[in-house]
Amino acid sequence: MLEVFSFLGAGGDFRHFLTFVDAQRAVIEDFTMNKNKREREFYSLDVGDSTFTVLKRYQNLRPIGSGAQGIVCSAYDQILERNVAIKKLSRPFQNQTHAKRAYRELVLMKCVNHKNIIGLLNVFTPQKSLEEFQDVYLVMELMDANLCQVIQMELDHERLSYLLYQMLCGIKHLHAAGIIHRDLKPSNIVVKSDCTLKILDFGLARTAATGLLMTPYVVTRYYRAPEVILGMGYQANVDVWSVGCIVAEMIRGSVLFPGTDHIDQWNKVIEQLGTPTQEFLMKLNQSVRTYVENRPRYAGYSFEKLFPDVLFPADSDHNKLKASQARDLLSKMLVIDASKRISVDEALQHPYINVWYDPAEVEAVIGVALEPPPFKPFSLSQPPPRVLDKQLDEREHTVEEWKVLIYKEVSEWEEWTKNGVIRGQPSPLAQVQQ
Repeated sequence: MLEVFSFLGAGGDFRHFLTFVDAQRAVIEDFTMNKNKREREFYSLDVGDSTFTVLKRYQNLRPIGSGAQGIVCSAYDQILERNVAIKKLSRPFQNQTHAKRAYRELVLMKCVNHKNIIGLLNVFTPQKSLEEFQDVYLVMELMDANLCQVIQMELDHERLSYLLYQMLCGIKHLHAAGIIHRDLKPSNIVVKSDCTLKILDFGLARTAATGLLMTPYVVTRYYRAPEVILGMGYQANVDVWSVGCIVAEMIRGSVLFPGTDHIDQWNKVIEQLGTPTQEFLMKLNQSVRTYVENRPRYAGYSFEKLFPDVLFPADSDHNKLKASQARDLLSKMLVIDASKRISVDEALQHPYINVWYDPAEVEAVIGVALEPPPFKPFSLSQPPPRVLDKQLDEREHTVEEWKVLIYKEVSEWEEWTKNGVIRGQPSPLAQVQQ
């Protein structure tokens, strides 16, 4: 497939595109035939302004959320005998940007498997051929709430610390696989009533293969790191800044840096944290540096003033779970200069976090796969495979080309489940006809 891509680009001619499509048709031909033979039954119902067409195994659909990237319903899976969440991707083939995001989210969700990352249970389309292909549905674990709702609750230090620990475990797993999330925010982090936390939404995630120069317009504004705001290159600890902003919001009950636009976002940061040093300013390109240097200078506030004891719950009986330790961790995460900001590994060793440290959770590498089954277990002494496919980030295709790629991914998933293996476990589809 990659050999075909080598001469394809956004400006590929029609002859090249036909070659591309022909190469992919051979891969998905059997899938389409088998799908027609099985005559899977779907049914449709209106959900808000959208129509869901889903397999009959999914019943009792209820809308639970919507956003730019899709609409989500809860449902009961009659085969797995559990409640699930079904996400219908929003207009995946409306334009190249939507199609690329859909492909990226699907591929990355298929690649990672960790207890603190939302699990992909199924992928399907009601359309029976590439020509008809329009809709993509992702079936995931159903959680009870997202952090937007948790922020309104009063949390003790044990729960606050444990939620932060799980965020860092999930992010460490993504980073170990070469994935930078880039869109961490309260609505992209979900929890259950037992305090289990999972990270979701990979439509903007990026692999590490593309190096450091990346687009600044990715993370929801309030959670953007300074290096993103200022158009600098960024590395994995860009996600650490976002986590710091999220935790600060959980403590304060309100957004820490509520910028109204790109420029105001930077102003909000320096008003509270202070104007950065000349050493940092010298890392900026000339035009950005000139703008930043011409802004009023701010001394900023101490973290004791930004996060006074009164904002925290009463100190825990545990001698490390105290306001002073939480504040110290925040002061290391919310550092303007990324080169001096704490890393995920360092954060996991911080006294406020490492009370929960379990190597089996922190170093978990189970079930990561880039190829069809059989899924081979990975040694616990080895890191997860790195997702270094630049096609996820740098390749530009027409909408039709992205459509072929996405259809192939859906087809492969259907083949995996049909063959009775899913994420290394027997698939219920091998025994139960849908």
